[in-house]
Amino acid sequence: MLVVATGVFEILHPGHLMYLEEARKLGDRLVVVVARDETAQERKRRPVISAEQRLHMVKSLKPVDDAVLGGDDMYSTIESLNPDVLALGPDQDFNEEELQAELESRGLKTKVVRVGKYWVSGLHSSKIIVDLIKKQ
Repeated sequence: MLVVATGVFEILHPGHLMYLEEARKLGDRLVVVVARDETAQERKRRPVISAEQRLHMVKSLKPVDDAVLGGDDMYSTIESLNPDVLALGPDQDFNEEELQAELESRGLKTKVVRVGKYWVSGLHSSKIIVDLIKKQ
């Protein structure tokens, strides 16, 4: 079973690693879609670390079998991979029902699963880390 996880992965931290470890448990193979700079900017802000560098870092993580850059449209990338499972992180801002309906409307049988386990510590989010660095 192919599992796909997605994210920006601006600053890798324990929360990212646990998300990917939990996503990997959902199938036999984990492919991670790393958001392009432009896509990340549409949702939050333009990343400081380039998409190519973020992709290289994600590919090096133990639970990851492969990683690809996302396309202009998130759904086109998911369609091309045709995964059995799309794993969402606990803090990713997606409505599971809407996402599931959109995948089905595109003829995909992909099951949307929100990963529940998450490493909660003082530094489990890129935003928290960046804010802390700014205060230094």
